[in-house]
Amino acid sequence: MEQQKEPVLKREIGAAGLGLNAINLTIGSGVFVLPAIVAANLGRTAFIAYLLCGLLVILIMLCYAEIGSKVTTSGGSYAYIEKAFGSFAGFLINTLFWFGFSALSDAAVVNALADMLAIWFPAFTVLYIRIIFFILLFGLLSFINVRGVKQGSNFASAATLIKLTPLILLVILGLFSISADNLTVKTWPSISAIGETSLVLVFAFMGIETALNVSGEIKNPAKTIPRGIFMGVFGVLVIYLLVQLVSQGVLGDQLSSHKEAPLASLGIRLIGPIGGTIMLVTAVVSMFGMLSGDVLASSRLLFAASKDKLLPGFLSRIHPRFATPYWSIIVYCLIIIVLASSGGFKQLATLASSSVLIIYLAVVLAMIRLRYKKDDSTTKGFRVPGGMIIPLLAVCTICWFLYQVTWPEVKAIGIFFVLLTAIYFINSFIKNNRISSPNK
Repeated sequence: MEQQKEPVLKREIGAAGLGLNAINLTIGSGVFVLPAIVAANLGRTAFIAYLLCGLLVILIMLCYAEIGSKVTTSGGSYAYIEKAFGSFAGFLINTLFWFGFSALSDAAVVNALADMLAIWFPAFTVLYIRIIFFILLFGLLSFINVRGVKQGSNFASAATLIKLTPLILLVILGLFSISADNLTVKTWPSISAIGETSLVLVFAFMGIETALNVSGEIKNPAKTIPRGIFMGVFGVLVIYLLVQLVSQGVLGDQLSSHKEAPLASLGIRLIGPIGGTIMLVTAVVSMFGMLSGDVLASSRLLFAASKDKLLPGFLSRIHPRFATPYWSIIVYCLIIIVLASSGGFKQLATLASSSVLIIYLAVVLAMIRLRYKKDDSTTKGFRVPGGMIIPLLAVCTICWFLYQVTWPEVKAIGIFFVLLTAIYFINSFIKNNRISSPNK
């Protein structure tokens, strides 16, 4: 009798799907509040912060494109760091990514989503109603993503197009209502003001790298990953710049006074009350789409760590019919539900932002190491031009941002790493004892 083959992941994601998912994972709730926040600090020179952040993200994503085109297994940042520095470093970054960044970010976003729904349905302010909502939402996302990576990717792409359409229409309408005087720069901001604002704004560009967590399911990764990533980077930058341009050009100096919902205020100015409603609905769809894309991508981190025996083995099981890591998807969604039910939006978002800077730094260092490490499996693929100039610029940039992290955040991350280190070595000790112990 012929032995039944073990199910494997399918490579079905192309450059367009990867690029759209990268845009979807990055443009979540931030675009609906950022214009006012940036305008409050920089006024009419807000575009400087966007260009600066865009440049910095491009430096980092160039490094991601190189290492992502060579290390093509599922896991994204975790797979790259594990390949370069070994299982201990991989375990730390894997856990920091899916728990310290992705899960905490999703928990914060879904709480913001519930708060927005509470504008129409006050029942969403009641805790048990919110918990039921979290369960139903992530139950639906689990179902969609377990059914197949193609279905999950297509759903995320559809959600991206749905949420971008009203934004694009708002930009088109706004371009005909811009007042040139609202865009005329009269005074230039200080370097410190630009730096402070960029520190806040750069977090709005984070999420593109999460799309690479499904590297094991991307078609022809050596070509698809660089193309998809740069589609995502430039797409995000163009959308942010256009939204800021129209918001500033139409609302002028009043933009900074609409900190809670600047795009809703812009919609009301351009279309009337229905415009504000449309933008609020778009914000809800945007957050929902981002959550859908992250369940697709970040659940693969648990799958990859389980395959490397860093997490329980059942998390690496692949569904015999749908060829998806179904237990990783289900467990990841359950963890988000628990975190979301505990609340604490500000603390969750702050820790997530600090965590991703550490992940970026580790990935850039991994790219540098693998470039000079003699290994046939990492010699092919995209190569960042200019030798070491771009990787070193990326390292310096990330270190500058990490320098801005507050002491309480540093302590929280430090405690997190100490706990993870203890868990790793205790687990290794137990496994070694099992191997060395004779069978009874």
